[in-house]
Amino acid sequence: MTPQDPIKAPITQDVMTIPRKDAEGDKKNLVGLTRDQLREVLIAAGTPEKQAKMRTGQIWQWLYQWGVRDFDAMTNLGKAYRAMLDETFVIAVPEVVTKQVSQDGTRKYLVRINGGHEVEVVYIPEEGRGTLCISSQVGCTLTCSFCHTGTQKLVRNLTAAEIVGQVMVARDDLDEWPVPGTRTDDGARLLSNIVLMGMGEPLYNFENVRDAMKIVMDPEGIQLSRRRITLSTSGIVPEIARTADEIGCLLAVSFHATTDAVRDTLVPINKKYNIETLLDALRAYPRVANSERITFEYVMLHGVNDSNEDAHRLVELIKGIPAKINLIPFNEWPGSPYTRSSNNRIRAFADIIHAAGYASPVRKTRGEDIMAACGQLKSATERERKSRRQIEAEAGIKG
Repeated sequence: MTPQDPIKAPITQDVMTIPRKDAEGDKKNLVGLTRDQLREVLIAAGTPEKQAKMRTGQIWQWLYQWGVRDFDAMTNLGKAYRAMLDETFVIAVPEVVTKQVSQDGTRKYLVRINGGHEVEVVYIPEEGRGTLCISSQVGCTLTCSFCHTGTQKLVRNLTAAEIVGQVMVARDDLDEWPVPGTRTDDGARLLSNIVLMGMGEPLYNFENVRDAMKIVMDPEGIQLSRRRITLSTSGIVPEIARTADEIGCLLAVSFHATTDAVRDTLVPINKKYNIETLLDALRAYPRVANSERITFEYVMLHGVNDSNEDAHRLVELIKGIPAKINLIPFNEWPGSPYTRSSNNRIRAFADIIHAAGYASPVRKTRGEDIMAACGQLKSATERERKSRRQIEAEAGIKG
């Protein structure tokens, strides 16, 4: 599931990241800390330095391999040490406010984070795999003209705890934490893949996204391979190479147009990093190879970007880049200025791409009946506030 390009701000914009608030009084949340950070806070709480590495590894496994939230259940730690942990720290993940289940089995969670803000998370079950689409920001910074998510203004970046916490609450709901002392059989995983394609631009919240994904990929934690994680960006060129070096996951790009004139409208960040600049960065992407192709996401908009000429231009533009092109039928939303390309038009476009030697799957729309499909994510509170403001305005009520 790839909400269509929730776009983004100039990279120099000052985006608020709230400090880590304590879930219970002055207690520090252990979720989202890197291994080094976890070791440091344990030492600060009185753990002898000689024991800190061992204690860090033990607590890490309880948190991320077995999903335990109760210090008293960490039975390989002494009783007095568990009591100290309980008095000093908390294990806090986002709160699930609502869960909707689509007719096709897709699950959409509205989760509440620090400060009362809410984001949406989507789980998509498929044959032999299950993909979780997670968010990296509350809202978006630039308005993408075809994306419902992009109509909600940016509130703030998510912390590493709030990002990895989305994975943890989904595993809670799927009931797939292994029994303590065991490991999950990879073939039995319900949540086997993660896509950073929900609300927000991951590369405008790079450090928190990186730290969260390091936890997800840790072999003594959630244990997902880097090749099971895909980060989707609108094209924040300065951070693309850094993604390969510091995260190492697969890369997807919200492309959506074959000329700067059209992409400037659909994907406003193109005015800062145009198509030529973006493609140069992708050609130099350290991990690009036939085995790890870059995914070009291309939403099909009737009469805007779906002509045969567009298809031929796309083939020429990406020449020399190991790639696949995901064609995404536009998921219409109330007030959208666009309509979906016809099935015949999408097939004709796909045939041109395929004839040029590129995979061109047409993405099956999932979760449309619960507004969980590509480009439809927008927090319920934002919709409710807008509806309430409209009702009050019509009734002549002033705030």
